Amino acid sequence: MAETLDHLLAESRDRLKAASIETAAVDARHLISGLLGLSLAAMMARGGEAVDDAVAARIRAAVERRAAREPVYRILGEREFYGLTLKLSKDTLEPRPDTETLVDCMIPHVRRIVANKGTCRIIDLGIGTGAICLALLDEVLEARGLGTDISEDALATARENAERNGLAGRFQTLRSNWFEEVGGRFDVIVSNPPYIQSKVVEELEPEVKFHDPAAALDGGDDGLNAYRAIALHADRHLEADGVIGLEIGFDQKQAVTALFAAQRFRLHDSAKDLGGNDRALVFKRDRECGSNC
Repeated sequence: MAETLDHLLAESRDRLKAASIETAAVDARHLISGLLGLSLAAMMARGGEAVDDAVAARIRAAVERRAAREPVYRILGEREFYGLTLKLSKDTLEPRPDTETLVDCMIPHVRRIVANKGTCRIIDLGIGTGAICLALLDEVLEARGLGTDISEDALATARENAERNGLAGRFQTLRSNWFEEVGGRFDVIVSNPPYIQSKVVEELEPEVKFHDPAAALDGGDDGLNAYRAIALHADRHLEADGVIGLEIGFDQKQAVTALFAAQRFRLHDSAKDLGGNDRALVFKRDRECGSNC
C-alpha cells in the first residue's frame, strides 16, 4: 500500500528533529511542498492522498540533504523573493526576506524619478540572483536595470531570472568588480554587498558557511571593504537627483554612514528589518538634501 503525504510529512519532520534542525516542522512542509509544486494549503488539503514510491524516495533524499544542513531552498534550487521566483546557483547568495526591506525603501525613489524623468536607470552592484534589481523592475515598469558581478555564474543566473520573470527586455548585465568596468551615470545605485568580517565567516552556521558563496559573505577585516569601494566612486556614476540604497549588517549603520559622509553623501533614510535590526540605508548627495540630512 502506498504511503500518504501526511505520513511522509510526519516522517520528514521527525527525521529533521532527530538531526537537531530547530525549524524541522516548517522545513519539512516547505521542502515537500516545493518538491511537489504545491502550495502549503494544497499540500495540507491533500494529505490523505497516496504518494508513489519514486516521489517518496525523492522526498526522503531531499530530507537527508536537509538533515546534513543543506538549506531548504538550495535543495529546491529556487526561492521566492518579493513575489518573484528566483533560481539559485553556486555563486549566488540565497536572497533573504530581510533584503526585501531595501526594496521597500527604494520603490518610492524609483517611482519619484520615473514621475520626473519618465524613466529610471538602476545599477545593482554585486547582482547575485538579481533579487533587488529585478524586484524594482517588476514594481516599476518604466525602470531599466544593469546588474554587475565578478562571477559569470551569477550574471548568467541573474539573466535567467530576468527571463523567467518577464523582465529580460529591461535588464542587462556586465562583468565588473564594483564600478571598475562601469560607464555612465545612473538614477539609482543599489547593492547588498558582502559585509561580514573575515574572522566571523568561519563561525557562521553550516547552512551559510558551506552553501553561500564566500565572495558574497566576506567583507574583509572590518566588513566594510565593499562599502569603501562603492562610496569612493559613487559620485561619478550617480545622476544629480539620484539615490544610493544599501543593505548593511546589523551593527554597521554608523560606520557605513561615516564612509559615505567622507565622500559628500548624507544619510537620507534608513529602515530596520523584520527582526528590528538596522538593515537598509539610503544616501543622497550632501549638497542636495539640505535640511533633510
